[in-house]
Amino acid sequence: MAARKKKRLSLASVAEELGVSRTTVSNAYNHPEQLSEALRADIFATAERLGYPGPDPTARSLRTRYTGSIGVLFTDHLTYAFEDVASLDFMAGMAEVASQDSTSMTLVPVGPDYTEKEEARSRVNQAGVDGFVVYSVAREDPFLEAVAARGLPTVVCDQPKDPRLPFVGIDDAAAIAPAAQALVAAGHRNIGILCIRLDPVANNGPVSAERLALARHETQRNRVNGALEVFERAGIPRNQVPVVERHINDMANNVDAARELLSTNPELTAVLCTTDTMALGVLDYAASQGIAVPEDLSLTGFDGIAPALSKNLSTVLQPNREKGRAAATLLAKAIADPTLPRRTTLLATTFYQGSTIAPPRS
Repeated sequence: MAARKKKRLSLASVAEELGVSRTTVSNAYNHPEQLSEALRADIFATAERLGYPGPDPTARSLRTRYTGSIGVLFTDHLTYAFEDVASLDFMAGMAEVASQDSTSMTLVPVGPDYTEKEEARSRVNQAGVDGFVVYSVAREDPFLEAVAARGLPTVVCDQPKDPRLPFVGIDDAAAIAPAAQALVAAGHRNIGILCIRLDPVANNGPVSAERLALARHETQRNRVNGALEVFERAGIPRNQVPVVERHINDMANNVDAARELLSTNPELTAVLCTTDTMALGVLDYAASQGIAVPEDLSLTGFDGIAPALSKNLSTVLQPNREKGRAAATLLAKAIADPTLPRRTTLLATTFYQGSTIAPPRS
């Protein structure tokens, strides 16, 4: 004799056991303010006794058309989100808002080298989210285009500025200017620049004027250009400022970038970096070569991450955590009311003088 099929437990099972309506049981989970505490406690106790786990979130999302999750499109390797301090600060800011709103976060990571439109469309369309925060992607990025095509509320953070979408970020060219000016004010004329990737097409080496002009990563392009403009005003021509780029922003690449810049340009007395992680690479390389900072080499960074500040690096402080909060808040408002007009939020930065700038040796 075949075993009897076990009856599937449901919200109706709890309602039948208690002799109340299904709406009453549903309200215990979804609208608790409509029930007394005693009745809710009775419903939950009965559900636990019967083995009913609660409403199916998938079924509920189909009914309400909301998933209760926001997507973070992150165009780097997944491990980078948990290793890069600036990215961690940003994610923490987003998590603060998500936690307050009882919303989950879904990371949609894609490596820095994905360029296929079909791959982009597939990954974006598979994400069960109510909206996206697109975190720092290149202009014309296929994943950004896939997000825009999906039509969900979307906020771009850092880059690119897209007239279709709300934006949260900083003025990168203006933000880096005080760091460049501090080097000029200290008397430096032989200054090099280290930056991370300017374009999805990799270039691990010197940056030409053409590459900089056509760069699709606006954040890095604007920081390099912002510094070069300060140097130009001080009488230092652009073509006399060597710029070296690395596609992947990790310690091994950053130390190697410092080696390339300083070994091929031994006359340099200062290095301006577009990230603190780049500057930490310079500090490591300088220490291995017996180069004293700032006595032999002045140095500036950008971000204001804790490891850099612990070394008293002269750097630009940007509000990475506040960026995350602002992006998540703006997205929550757009999800609640998709008719809200597009908004641009620019956050303030400050320059921290630190102790890594000194006059060049005479």
